[in-house]
Amino acid sequence: MINSPDPRLRTSMGLVLLACLPGLLTLLWLHGWGMLLNLLLCASAALLCEAALLALRGQSPSTALNDGSALVTAVLLAAALPTLAPWWLPVIAASAAIGIGKQAFGGVGRNLFNPAMVGYAFVLLSFPLQMNHWPGPAPGLLDSLQQVFAGGDQVDAWARPTLLDGLRHNRSLTIDELFASHPGFGSIGGAGSEWVNLAFLLGGLFLLQRKVISWHAPAGLLAGLFVFSLLGWNGSGSDSNGSPLLHLFSGSTMLAAFFIATEPVSGPRNEWARLCFGLGTGLLIYLIRTWGSYPDGTAFAILLMNLVAPTLERLA
Repeated sequence: MINSPDPRLRTSMGLVLLACLPGLLTLLWLHGWGMLLNLLLCASAALLCEAALLALRGQSPSTALNDGSALVTAVLLAAALPTLAPWWLPVIAASAAIGIGKQAFGGVGRNLFNPAMVGYAFVLLSFPLQMNHWPGPAPGLLDSLQQVFAGGDQVDAWARPTLLDGLRHNRSLTIDELFASHPGFGSIGGAGSEWVNLAFLLGGLFLLQRKVISWHAPAGLLAGLFVFSLLGWNGSGSDSNGSPLLHLFSGSTMLAAFFIATEPVSGPRNEWARLCFGLGTGLLIYLIRTWGSYPDGTAFAILLMNLVAPTLERLA
């Protein structure tokens, strides 16, 4: 049983939170107060859930505040969830991430699956309507509070996952026509999400420089997604699955590569196994985006690869 936080864990979690800052600030710039409300709700629910479950297991609840792992899970969830979702959605997602994804396996260091992706997949399967409802231009603080806590009307707009969804269901417009006419398309990927992915890439490079993570899983994921999207790319026709650059800079690609696929407990520890883990994740993300029922596919790709991580460890 873990009664006190490992100082190394606390330090690494602090660096991960620092590395998330560019991406969070970019999301805040794009989506306004809804992003901040998501973050506060996820963090509060995750910390309270972890403290309560630790207390039930006879451990000090202060561990939830000291090791930083619950807060990292909350931040990753907040970055992935739709902004201006009803308040109970991030609360349920964070509670599921901690309760089912982490504490059900015995707490920090014992989880079989990535906790943040467990929480995300739980609410995606349970509340698909709310999870696919992405708001338009960021409203003011009072309007955001009303939408989140009082169920105010929201107006759908094209955003990160809906860009990929629109691409997958497109049957009449060429890629060039989509980029020219559709507000969800930016210069090379999703409008806005290009900057978000660049910001998380910057944070990921910081983690690599500080040796918090190794290069194997991120390189494998990005290479796998690039290669398979290149093989499946047939130019700019109306039946195109999108260019490699579009896939790299749309959805949650960089967040997945540097902050989710690198989670050390649910992934393999051997370096070559990590590379294979990343390659498999990149392939699954592309397959789910292209032919699956969910536009982004990151959560399910990570969770499926978590299942085969022990096998990869043995084979490496």
